[in-house]
Amino acid sequence: MNAGNATGGPHSSSAMAAQNYMYTQQQQQQQNALAQSKGLEAANYQNQALYARLGGNMAVPAPIAGAGGMANMHSNVNGGQAVANAENETLYQLMVELFSATNREQALAELSRRRDQNPDLGIALWNAYGVMTILYQEIIAIYPLLNPPALTMPVSNRACNSLALLQLVATHEHTRMQLLKANVPQLLYPFLSTTNKAKQYDNLRLTSLGVIGALVKYDNREVIRFFVLTEFLPLCLKIMDIGSELCKVVATFIFQKIILDEGGFQYVTSHPRRLHTVLVILNNVINQMVAAPSGRLLKSVTKCLICLADNEDAKEEMREGILEHLRDSTFAQVLAEDVSYRRLVYQLMAKLT
Repeated sequence: MNAGNATGGPHSSSAMAAQNYMYTQQQQQQQNALAQSKGLEAANYQNQALYARLGGNMAVPAPIAGAGGMANMHSNVNGGQAVANAENETLYQLMVELFSATNREQALAELSRRRDQNPDLGIALWNAYGVMTILYQEIIAIYPLLNPPALTMPVSNRACNSLALLQLVATHEHTRMQLLKANVPQLLYPFLSTTNKAKQYDNLRLTSLGVIGALVKYDNREVIRFFVLTEFLPLCLKIMDIGSELCKVVATFIFQKIILDEGGFQYVTSHPRRLHTVLVILNNVINQMVAAPSGRLLKSVTKCLICLADNEDAKEEMREGILEHLRDSTFAQVLAEDVSYRRLVYQLMAKLT
């Protein structure tokens, strides 16, 4: 695995996910045709459908929590029962406004801002009619701006708001695997393959990594297998090597979760060249922190090295001197101030002796 060759695969690997999006879009066109046959404007018909899907006509696996609860948001569409909770009504209205080209940007921003207020918003987004298709549209619309680079900060912020809502879906236990089985994470690979260091591109990478981090943190073998098979690791390693500090931290966390899984560990350590590439990049990350140490990044890298030290070939390569800055006094201040990091270094050195 060569991190430097990571830019070619992601665009092709996102083809399947894009096909799923096209199929969903065809379904939406069919709904629009049905709307016309009923004498309704397409947008109004979609809003009525969304109203029904969020109400009593849809069995929601886990209703949104809160004062009143999402289950009582619209208990009967035809009855027009008044909404018990103003906050949930606002969330519903914001989802409806996603269907308006005029209001969509503001609705995305407001939903993103409110994402921490209701832990089950993700399941409502997933089940609401047409909402996921809109999020896919927002993501795919950025592709032409990646190369040649033409992305502006406002456009990046809008895409990041869509990605933040995807992260809600990735976090929720009832929608996490559905998102994965739909190959949605592959839609994010083109963002991860960019090397432009401007803030608008870095924000895209960081928010995309947040979606993937939300998927891997639950230690599910099927999730890890997905990211191994879809060639995510070269992208992850490249970001660890050349990304911003925050991107490095998240990418290293994701890499650590992958190699903690038996299948991920076997994939990385079973080929000498691949293992060597991983160790070189981890060493590069350490060397880049000589001038400006980062405690949290040092801890993440050290945890990865501790895990890889269970492999004899990796252990031997580490012994040959690629970790000199962990052995000397380069990070003495971090060692003195952070007890947990000091313990990790001692644990690594014990494994190497």
